Amino acid sequence: MRRRDRAEPRLPVDLSVRDLDLRELMDDPDCDPRALDRTFRRFAVVNALVSGWRTVWRTHVMPALPVDGRARVLDLGCGGGDLARALVRWAASDGFEVEVVGVDPDPRAIAAANRSRTRGVVFHEQSSDDLVAAGERFDVVVSNHVLHHLDDAARSTFLADSARLAASRVVHSDIRRSRNAYRSYALASPLVAAGTFVRVDGLRSIRRSFTVDELRRALPAGWVAEAAVPHRVLAVRDR
Repeated sequence: MRRRDRAEPRLPVDLSVRDLDLRELMDDPDCDPRALDRTFRRFAVVNALVSGWRTVWRTHVMPALPVDGRARVLDLGCGGGDLARALVRWAASDGFEVEVVGVDPDPRAIAAANRSRTRGVVFHEQSSDDLVAAGERFDVVVSNHVLHHLDDAARSTFLADSARLAASRVVHSDIRRSRNAYRSYALASPLVAAGTFVRVDGLRSIRRSFTVDELRRALPAGWVAEAAVPHRVLAVRDR
């Protein structure tokens, strides 16, 4: 891969609008498989630092689980599976017996996810419409860093499918685009990015992501857009 493909502009970058022309390196089916595998593994570190999911578990997921403490949770677009594994750990520590199903249509992601086995977590190469067609049902449906990848049509289908699959609540978490988010990630990401797509793809993700107002306008009726920390936006739907 040519060096200029790994470069990413420094500030000032136009963050006033979503840059939908950008494509993340890991979305290329011909990207370096070793760098991709390292990227999936490194996500566990990156997401633990910046995704804010421990708080989202407590404020949005746990309150929506059945009162008997037993639940099925679906992680759509699970990537390397770090969120799915974390949800099972957090659930156990809070007294819940949760099975998490992680699905992703990319076989490379599922191969990476299945390299680490965790009790209570299963991974499948599937999409949301596959699950709808199979009549699947989950107490809570979640995703992390999926919405900014989708065009309008794909996002509409993804949201509709996740609403059908959830018996209680849907929580889709993504990056909230801002100059502070871009600057902070540009400064910190080199510490964990060596040999991966983490830095370039992360910065491109920020430039493709939504502000709260943009996401609110993009969501159909029945959905709510919320700001979360750090630099996060949530799309939430309750039945």
